[in-house]
Amino acid sequence: MDLVNRTTLTFFIFSGLTEIEELIPFLFVLFSLLYVMALVGNIGIVVLVYNSSRLHSPMYYFLSFLALIDVFYSCTITPKLIFDLTVVEKVITFTGCALQFFSYAALGGSENFLLSTMSYDRYVAICHPLHYMTIMTRKKCLHLIFAVFSVGFLQSAVQTSCTFSLQFCGSGFIDHFYCDVPPILRLSCSDTSYCNMVTVYIVGVLTIIPFLTIILSYIFILSTILRMTSAEGRKKAFSTCSSHLICASVFYMPIFFNYLHPPSSVFTSQDKVAAIFYAVVTPMLNPLIYTLRNQEIRRTIGQATRNRISSAIRLIKSKIASDFKQ
Repeated sequence: MDLVNRTTLTFFIFSGLTEIEELIPFLFVLFSLLYVMALVGNIGIVVLVYNSSRLHSPMYYFLSFLALIDVFYSCTITPKLIFDLTVVEKVITFTGCALQFFSYAALGGSENFLLSTMSYDRYVAICHPLHYMTIMTRKKCLHLIFAVFSVGFLQSAVQTSCTFSLQFCGSGFIDHFYCDVPPILRLSCSDTSYCNMVTVYIVGVLTIIPFLTIILSYIFILSTILRMTSAEGRKKAFSTCSSHLICASVFYMPIFFNYLHPPSSVFTSQDKVAAIFYAVVTPMLNPLIYTLRNQEIRRTIGQATRNRISSAIRLIKSKIASDFKQ
């Protein structure tokens, strides 16, 4: 009889962010603004690093990939979230749910390891400055980027195949605003113990290892900075590290809040706020943090702006001169 009552789900329904109708217009405008800012800011970082020769170093090479990840990361969840604010039934197909989770997990895992790689780059730059260019060669940077994306997409493929190969039944109601493993597993009619173990192992190990790498790198960095005799040298070292350290903190804090607590049967409003922070806000904050905290990027932006203004003035003068001649 149990087998007869089971039906294969072809779609899921999200609970969404809120049931308060008055909040929906405000949230729609807010998330639309954050989405546009994330795209403009991160694409701007990629273009700036690509076009400016003064930013052609391993540090900014990794930063451009961080920005590229955030561009695609923003496009994974936020557009669907914004669209769902305008409809009553927040439906996503089974395939669409699997693709959303795969993309979200792959990009999140890649960013996790990329932040760890960036901390290693800062460690080499500050603790071994004389050997920096011989250690952080272009070939080594390419290998590190390849490893970052390989691990990120491989762990996502394992989680996705494990989760979405299960049998699902019931209403298909997901108490969340996007496809994540814990609420999806609650809809399964199959034994989910193996998938739970896989998820805990992957999320735990592949988050803690990069996090500990960052902590260890900054212990060595701080030790080296404190031994510096030059106040200007200490200031410059702190300046080059602060942006990355803030971005790493912004990335890890909501993830630890969301996943390092006892599981419950429902997602609370605090869980959803934390999810919004790392899914929507963090991709917008990263370029903003680097723009405000990194002197080299600020100088490059200023120089590019002055060049644009000078070109526009020359064009206007040329146009005025040609009009007078006529």
